[in-house]
Amino acid sequence: MNVPPAGTVTVTITEMRSTQGVVRACMTTNREIFPRCRKDPASHRTVVTASENMTLTFTGVKPGNYAIALLHDENDNGKADRVLGMMPKEGFGFSRDAKVQMAPPKFDDAVFEFDGSAAELTIRMRYML
Repeated sequence: MNVPPAGTVTVTITEMRSTQGVVRACMTTNREIFPRCRKDPASHRTVVTASENMTLTFTGVKPGNYAIALLHDENDNGKADRVLGMMPKEGFGFSRDAKVQMAPPKFDDAVFEFDGSAAELTIRMRYML
């Protein structure tokens, strides 16, 4: 059986409100745990220093259906800070610009098909506060 080589997914992040902290990104095929894909050992994850014009790249990506979740962790404490335990204080974004309505989007709202070669996506960072 001929297995195609794994490729790259490049993400351009727009509408960053500051250059403080880092952007935490994860990409998964696991619909049951999205957007908390850190619990998926097969997920692709990266952390990059926040900047005005941001691009990040996932490498070694096999063909499949993926969803991406981003967190602008402005204080770099490794978690999504919230106000009153509910509303996000920090920025977030999802592939396919999936909307947040009282809860994070479902996998099916953010999923994109990757053919195993190369893909370029743009994700808008959103802030509630």
